[in-house]
Amino acid sequence: MSIIGVGIDVAEIDRFRASLERTPQLADRLFVAAELLLPSGERRGIASLAARFAAKEALAKALGAPPGLLWTDAEVYVEDSGRPRLRVRGTVAARAAELGVRGWHISLSHDAGVASAVVVAEG
Repeated sequence: MSIIGVGIDVAEIDRFRASLERTPQLADRLFVAAELLLPSGERRGIASLAARFAAKEALAKALGAPPGLLWTDAEVYVEDSGRPRLRVRGTVAARAAELGVRGWHISLSHDAGVASAVVVAEG
C-alpha cells in the first residue's frame, strides 16, 4: 500500500456555528442525515459537526481538491469501537477510484474552540 494523499483542516467552532445559524439549510448541503443525529435521535453537538466538516475539507485536500465534489458524497461515521471512518459515494468515490484509493484513515479532534481533522488516502 502507498499513500496517495493527505489532507488536514481546522474549523473554528464558533464561526462554524454562526454559519449554520445564518444559513440553516447549509447543514443539509454539508451533511447526510446520519451525520446530523446521534444514535439517540438527538441533534449532534456543534463541535462534532465542525470536526466532521473539517474532515470533509481534509478529504477534498487528500484527493487534490478537484472541483465538483459534493459534500454529501462523503460521510463521517463512528464505529462501535469509537473509531471514526469515512464512507464515500458519487463524486468522491469516482475521484478516489480515479486516483486508486483503496482505503482511508481519519482522525478527528476538537478542543479550545477549534475542530480539526486529518485524512489519509491509501492506495
